[in-house]
This record gives sequence, C-alpha cells and structure tokens, in this order.
Amino acid sequence: GETTRKLYALAVLEAHSRMLYVEFTHSQKQQTLHQCLLNAFLFFGGAPREMVVDNMLTAVTERRGTVIRFNDAFLDFLRIFGIRPVACNPGAPHEKGKVEAAIKYIRRNFWPLRSFADLADVNRQVRQWLDATANVRLHQTTGKSPVERFEAGRLKRLPDLLPDCREVCLLKVHKDFAVRFDGNSYSVPPWSIGKKLTLKADAFSVAMYHREKQIAAHARCWQRHQRIETEAHGQQVKRLQRRLWHDREIAAFASLGEDARRYLEGIIAAGVGIKKNVAKILALKNEYGAATIVTAVRKALSFGAYGADYIENILYQEMTPCSHHPPVRLKNDALNRIVLTQPSLSDYDAHVLKKKGKSDE
Repeated sequence: GETTRKLYALAVLEAHSRMLYVEFTHSQKQQTLHQCLLNAFLFFGGAPREMVVDNMLTAVTERRGTVIRFNDAFLDFLRIFGIRPVACNPGAPHEKGKVEAAIKYIRRNFWPLRSFADLADVNRQVRQWLDATANVRLHQTTGKSPVERFEAGRLKRLPDLLPDCREVCLLKVHKDFAVRFDGNSYSVPPWSIGKKLTLKADAFSVAMYHREKQIAAHARCWQRHQRIETEAHGQQVKRLQRRLWHDREIAAFASLGEDARRYLEGIIAAGVGIKKNVAKILALKNEYGAATIVTAVRKALSFGAYGADYIENILYQEMTPCSHHPPVRLKNDALNRIVLTQPSLSDYDAHVLKKKGKSDE
C-alpha cells in the first residue's frame, strides 16, 4: 500500500555444509528473532548443539571483557532445544566470517534488480532462490554444494512440543468492536466490547483470545491506519441492532422522533448499555413529559453526550418537572397549621460584627 516499513533479513548458516536459511521481516523484536530461528530449525530439520551469535541486544544484554550476560528471553528459548550460545568478540569479524560471507552473497546474488509486492512475496522468492541457487551452487571453500554436504543426522532432533514464539499483548476491545495493534484495528465479536483480550501475532497472522479460547483471527496487515474486519463480526452487530429495535421500550423511545432515533444510534455506538439507559430515560419522560425529553435529547446530541445520566443532568439544570408534589399532611390538623417565624439574619450579622470588634481590641 502507501505505508513504508523497514525490511530486515535474518541469515542462519549451518557451519559444516554452508547450508543457508534466510527470512525477511519488518521487525527486530525478541519474539521475531525466536520465530525466525524456529523456522530455520524446521528448515534444517533439527537444532544445532552450539550457536554463534553477534552482540545484538536480543541475544547479548551485556559483556565486560570475557564475561557475557546473555538475554534472559533468548536463553529461555535456546534451553528448549538444548543449544549453547557463543557470542562473538567485538572487533573480531573472522569469528563470524561464514555468515558475513553469506550476507555479501545475498546482497550481490539475490537482491539486485529484485522487486516484490509484500513480505510474503519476498519470503517466497528467497525460498525459491535458496532451493534453486544458493544451496545447490558449488561452494568455493568446500568444493561441494551445501545440499550435498549437508548431513541432517548431525543436528539434534526437535522437541515434540515446539514453543509459541508469537508476540503477545493484552488489549482492550473498543466500542467499535475492535482492538488496536501496530497502527491498525482488528475486529472481534461484539460481545467482547469493554473486555481485555490476549492478542498473539506473528508476521502473517493476528489472533485474539478470551480466557485462552481463540475468538477471532485475521491475516496480519503491514499497512497502517487500516480496519481489518471479519464479515461475520459485522453481521453479528447488525443482528444485535435489529433485535434491539424490536424491543418494546426501545421502540417506544424511538417513536419520539428522528432525534430520539439518532440518540439511540449514538448510545449503541458508545457501548454504554442501551436497554438500561433507555429504561431510565423513559422513566424521566413520565416525570418531565415527552416534549421536554426530546428537547434534552436534542441538546445532548449537540454535545455528543450519550446516556441517561447526561439527559438527567440537562433536565435538572434547565427544566422543572411537570408534576408538583404537595407537602405531606399530618393527621393532626393543628400541626399542619403551625407557622414558624422567620428569623432575622441581621441579628446574626450584628452578633458577628460585635464579636469581631472585641477581638480587634
């Protein structure tokens, strides 16, 4: 589309055979590194006993001389496969010469004059290039092709239960029945509005979970400011709206006119509980009258204030109830005729001034 994203490539090389794996991404996050490494292990059909890494923060957190502190999340990932990490020394390019040569090879052989549509397309093209060119060529150092020299038996068997390397975050569902993730909106079932869902995403998919149960899944969009909505979610919203309009109280409120119907749509969009709010507004109508309620609704619409509490506040501030309740009458009529004398507030003022004068003296 019109969105610009940075493109990165992770190259993984099996040292003995020079068998190469390459994967392109739009991210250098910790989970992305783990997912790409897992994809590489699946490509090779096993895991190595030792892995040489550069001093990137996703692998090496800190080093002082020969003392190295590896990234905790990175160690947790490698521990599943029983891999021992080895960090290159700074300023020692010969320690990673094999993969540096592979990077140069990718830039000079794969990349020139290359065009692609999206992330899936460039990864499809690089896999074809690996199978048809990179891993079948005659390697200058070994004198054999990587695929010929590669021995799958040298690698360790992958565990039966592979780790879930997707990016995970906890997100709230907004009033438009969608969550916000990486600059886009992804729809979920409308019943989840206001709830917090667990989102799990990789390079090609986004899934939402409620209490460990998946309730929505989408293809990941790498553009920005897009809304990705499942047709079923939109249909669910329409069914809920149709069901609401057939409700007796909602129909009674809608009969007050076009302003009332617009206000109903605003309440639905705001997700503040339509039936509860309509019932309260109808109770206010019985007290203040239909015309007064319509006037309050029209003013609330002008402010974009949706809910019975806003209507009630407008009525309290600017209007008077139509019904007037007389004072309570007591059984003893003599008590009803008692009239209290109105106190003179000037006496209190004089008392205060007199007390103030004494304090000044």
